[in-house]
Order: sequence, then C-alpha cells, then structure tokens
Amino acid sequence: MRRTIGMTLCAVLAVLDLAGIVGLWQHPGPPPGIAITGAVLGAVTLACYRSAGRGNVRALRVVVGSRVVSALLGLPVFFTADAPGWARIVVAVLIVATAVAVALLAPAARPTAAEQA
Repeated sequence: MRRTIGMTLCAVLAVLDLAGIVGLWQHPGPPPGIAITGAVLGAVTLACYRSAGRGNVRALRVVVGSRVVSALLGLPVFFTADAPGWARIVVAVLIVATAVAVALLAPAARPTAAEQA
C-alpha cells in the first residue's frame, strides 16, 4: 500500500512538472532552464513509472532520483527576490510531497543483500 501511494504521488508530481512548462509563457515565469529541466524530469519519472510499479528496483531508483532532483530545482524560488509569494508556497508544498513520496518508496529502493555482495 505504501508503495502504491508513493508511486501515485510521484506520478502526480511528474505530471505537474510537465504542466510547469506552460509557465514559460507567463510573466513572471520560471527561468527557462528550470522549467525545461523539470519537464524532462517529469517525463523520465513517467517513463519509468510502469516498470517501477511492477517491481523493477532500478526503475524505482530512477523515479525516486528524478523526483529528488526535481524538488531541488525548486529551491531557488526561496532565494529570488522577485519570485511571487504564491510560488514559494507551491514549491514548499511540492517539496513536502516529494519528501513523503520518497519516504514511502525508500524501503523498496534499498539495495538487496545480493546487490551489496
């Protein structure tokens, strides 16, 4: 159940990353590099979603890694003076959601004894 919730949360976050590309045509909008990189990370997450859901540990690690990197891409909003207040709130919520998803998926993404040997 934890894995299903974590995977679903990752998929929702990935779709939001893809939708974030629309921000390129907004003023004020995200820097193009961050919006495009976020969209790529969202696509990576969705590309690995099905395989990770079926138990592929490598795909699950890619999903978790892409979500962590995506969350880190949001951090500059807290250090940019001209970022709107709503953007800080949205990014904070997305970072917390990412942390919850990673916490739910971490046990399944840990190396097995065979991988450690």
